[in-house]
Amino acid sequence: MGKSQDPNSKYSKSQHSSAFDGYLYSLPEGERAELAVFFRVLDQHLQLGGKWKREIVRDFERALLWYSRSGVPLGEALERLAPAKLGGFYSRPADTWYPLDNAAKVYPLSMSHNQMSVFRLSVYLDSDVAPELLQMALTFTVKRFPFFATSIKKGVFWHYIDSAKRRFPVEAESTVPCADMNVSVTGAPSFRVIYYKNRISAEFFHILTDGTGGMVFLKSLTAEYLRLRGVNVPCGRGVLDIDAIPDARESADDFDKYVSGKKSSGFVDKPALQMGGRLSKIKPCQIIHFDVASSALREAARERGVTVTALVTSMMFIASKAATDRQHGDIHIQVPVNMRKYFESRTLRNFSLYANIHLPLERITTLDAIIPDVAAQLRAGFSAEAMQEMMNGAVKLVKSVRLVPLFIKCPVARVVYGFLGDRAFTTTLSNLGVVELPEEMRGHIEKMDFVLGTMALARAACSMVTVGNTATLSIAKLTTDPSFEERMYTLFCDVGLKPRVSGSDIYGF
Repeated sequence: MGKSQDPNSKYSKSQHSSAFDGYLYSLPEGERAELAVFFRVLDQHLQLGGKWKREIVRDFERALLWYSRSGVPLGEALERLAPAKLGGFYSRPADTWYPLDNAAKVYPLSMSHNQMSVFRLSVYLDSDVAPELLQMALTFTVKRFPFFATSIKKGVFWHYIDSAKRRFPVEAESTVPCADMNVSVTGAPSFRVIYYKNRISAEFFHILTDGTGGMVFLKSLTAEYLRLRGVNVPCGRGVLDIDAIPDARESADDFDKYVSGKKSSGFVDKPALQMGGRLSKIKPCQIIHFDVASSALREAARERGVTVTALVTSMMFIASKAATDRQHGDIHIQVPVNMRKYFESRTLRNFSLYANIHLPLERITTLDAIIPDVAAQLRAGFSAEAMQEMMNGAVKLVKSVRLVPLFIKCPVARVVYGFLGDRAFTTTLSNLGVVELPEEMRGHIEKMDFVLGTMALARAACSMVTVGNTATLSIAKLTTDPSFEERMYTLFCDVGLKPRVSGSDIYGF
């Protein structure tokens, strides 16, 4: 591999930070030689611009210093941080691009109308995050998700996604969850990885992926982080092999694959009743998490002959009614549906649609009274036939404007999406269901949560995820009026569940 170099050499002084040079001085000659070889091999894997290359080299240095402080032998540290784990990702130019999938094409059109759709997935570990290792985990993991290592560009007729070879940083929590991303900057990513105490969060602009794809990314990233901490985590159960060659099916637009060209259904619905409460300038202005025992939640749903989604959706109708002074109107709840349940798919891009469940205020009385109607609407809306018709409609809509120049599409989309789309529903419930994990990860994960960014009018957006025996319902608020979440808490207690509540304070609100 070549001769070793003394830490006083020109190479080490020009390449390493002063803190790392001090560490080098403290090592015996043999270990200094190992490190010299390590950094020469690393140099071969980093053919980036000077700024990105220097910063990634610094990341390796900081990780090595962390291992030294933690008592990890140098040989073991070098094995965990082997440059070969970078593959050829950072040594090849960015020369690929991707068209947007059919579900994603509306998102960038509506950005300037304050409608940037961002969501967050978080995992809570059994110890505080070491940012030095999390940064390395992201650097090693992102190559397995080339579709995420991209930036948004404008074409003549549509936006598209262009490869971006760069350092993707992890950040300490500093803003409200699901904050807008400045994707207009050249090379700016459409996702971010954030940490706070024992929490790792990944936030995504919905143009990249849906909750299912985002969860695969977060699980794979967390698994690599735990490996760097010395935990032997195998692949499987949604944890990808980050050293494997990416599968082209993972970046496919499966809407085009499964569209039938037969009967289609539209997305436009009459305006829904909105909750009361003054709209906040901070979006979201509050986040509330309800943790309940998943076994008890399933039992409460089973006693009523419905699914957990039907039970929680029914609660949301009553809570929405409690959050308005209106006497008439329809409450609409949007419930996203994972299309992978109906069609074989390995895509990590958007492959979800939604069912719109609605009830007039007059019919929203007691929980047990409305559950049968809500459950019936969910069954009909979740049917394979209904999903096929909506998918046909989505593709048909996109194709109808495919040859309209982008500068004309944008103002039309802002009017439709900003003033009709958001008015069509009162709130949302997105349930990712039960998250499977490799056995070796389970003991290191306390819980997970899933947060939706708020829209322009809907005062609350709800999302759920279950890990082990903890089901977490998260409520992102666009108003400080507490009526909705207070009624939800009471309803959970009424069915025998007393949620453990956490929220905005843990984000530094």
